[in-house]
Amino acid sequence: MSDTPARPPFRSGAIAEPRLPLPDFPAQEQPFPGLARKMDPLPDHGETSYRGTGRLSGKRALITGGDSGIGAAAAIAYAREGADVAITYLPDEQADADAIVSLIEAEGRVAVAIPGDLRDEGFCKEMVESAVSQLGGLDILVNNAGRQQFCEKLEDLTTEDFDATMKTNIYAPFWVTRAALPHMGAGGSIIITSSVQAFSGSAHLFDYAQSKAANVAFAQSLAKQLAPRGIRVNAVCPGPYWTALQISGGQPTEKAQEHGASQPLGRPGQPVEIAPIYVLLASDEASYITGEYFGSVGGGGL
Repeated sequence: MSDTPARPPFRSGAIAEPRLPLPDFPAQEQPFPGLARKMDPLPDHGETSYRGTGRLSGKRALITGGDSGIGAAAAIAYAREGADVAITYLPDEQADADAIVSLIEAEGRVAVAIPGDLRDEGFCKEMVESAVSQLGGLDILVNNAGRQQFCEKLEDLTTEDFDATMKTNIYAPFWVTRAALPHMGAGGSIIITSSVQAFSGSAHLFDYAQSKAANVAFAQSLAKQLAPRGIRVNAVCPGPYWTALQISGGQPTEKAQEHGASQPLGRPGQPVEIAPIYVLLASDEASYITGEYFGSVGGGGL
């Protein structure tokens, strides 16, 4: 018998369409980095709901943190839009990664799975080389993997934890992008996942908020540097989304239970709901969009 909870019936609320799960959610905690398949309710990555139209036909994409959450939603969408996709993830997330690989392959696309820790500079370089080799090149890079662990008091934030956040959220995109650029040419797209925290940091996410502000600066600065080479760089800034990040130390349990409730839409976003932004920014349709940041925060604004 599977230990994966069934998707609960959708509850109606203030927002009639789409009819998606509303908080409060069941109390739940998982050890970092968490598995989406053990969440209640299950996140919607677009497994059955995303429909592609061939907007990325023939492109090759590398997505860090592609096993679950926003990265998984982007991976599914990219495959259904015609791209071959490589995903990276921590070894503890193998079960989630296997499910995403199966969905990519079900679209007749090449799927590449590369487990490892992005806090290791050597792994970042080797991972890019492996992805490029197996995909036959690289057109799209999504720096999505992130670390979020709440801490209520600065005095309790250890140097080790601060360093782990910075290595994952700031160093890794630098290492990965530096390794990827020799393989990318005109028409290429680099996307980094930032956060609403870049603009309004929560008290208990001191280190995470700083790293997400750096992600916006990453896009704005690198876009200017790479514009002459025809490579675009943009940031996506999600608000409250229902992902494993939240229930594996990203939020206190009681905050995770009411995640997204304070937004005008009254609920957290489901990962599939932000996938179209990643598709647009990766596509040739966004040929004049670079150095920008795009919010998706349920009505709260950036």
